[in-house]
Amino acid sequence: MKQLLSHRRTSLILKAILLVGAAGALWEQQWLTAAATIGILLITFLPLLLARRFQVVIPAIFELLAIAFVFASLFLGEVRGFYTRFWWWDIVLHTASGFLLGIIGFLLVHVLNEIKEVGLHLKPGFVALFAFLFALGMGTLWEIFEFSMDSLFRMDMQKAMFADASGLTDTMWDLIVDAIGAFVISMLGYIYLKTARRRSFLQRWILSFIRHNPRLFPRQARPRTRRNY
Repeated sequence: MKQLLSHRRTSLILKAILLVGAAGALWEQQWLTAAATIGILLITFLPLLLARRFQVVIPAIFELLAIAFVFASLFLGEVRGFYTRFWWWDIVLHTASGFLLGIIGFLLVHVLNEIKEVGLHLKPGFVALFAFLFALGMGTLWEIFEFSMDSLFRMDMQKAMFADASGLTDTMWDLIVDAIGAFVISMLGYIYLKTARRRSFLQRWILSFIRHNPRLFPRQARPRTRRNY
């Protein structure tokens, strides 16, 4: 319970910082910054809207991770200029995105595996492969988005790196660290499916999601021996 309150309190603090930042930008008549910050604040409510739309209970730790990532990437990175202040900021966030997207990909196919009506029964290796490719695919789509914004609107989303002003090096390193983060999560997910032992943070998060959404995992609601799907 204490951990739950801590996660929710941290989420509220991050949202409050965004609200104060938007108010400060309006006070200083920095309209573009204010609009961007308000937009970022609205994005932080997306997990709640998706949960209601699809009738899924999102554990507090998942919501906190999503809000923290949006806060770090869009507010600190773009609005506060952390991408230009700290050369490693982009690399860290892309690694984190590989983690988060890998978790989403893993949970997506894991849910499909558990629903009888779907009739999908993938082995742990294929579940891990899907999670990896899902995260890498989403990372690639984001790089296409950055390229499109730079080409159409003369933005600077693909930064110069290591004396390469074209942004190609930045793009490749983004994809490399995306792949690293996705690979780590995929391996942890594979270990979870093969052993069902609580030995990592990912396994605790997966079990938390299952406990909050028992209707999505009918097979795990009753005792059984572990077997390959």
